[in-house]
Amino acid sequence: MHYTFMMKTAVIPQVRVDPELRAELDSVLLPGETLTDFVEASVRNAVEFRRVQTDFATRCNASLAQYERTGISAPADAVLSKLEAKVAARVKQLRK
Repeated sequence: MHYTFMMKTAVIPQVRVDPELRAELDSVLLPGETLTDFVEASVRNAVEFRRVQTDFATRCNASLAQYERTGISAPADAVLSKLEAKVAARVKQLRK
């Protein structure tokens, strides 16, 4: 037997804002974009941003704990060089 699971949608609570903010919001909507579309996209982006922040903080805490246990760390120059190389590679990729 095959079952299809359909999740019910949920509603995000209404938020009261100043008329100025609402007017500013309306002014930045893309053609054909609804307020609902904008709010959903904004919430999704905020959730992903928080997830990335949390993951980063978790990695930082683990790295700090490892340093506190071992006393061994990477020199700042080496870390910055690696990051600069990653940025340069990504810029090169995006320019193609």
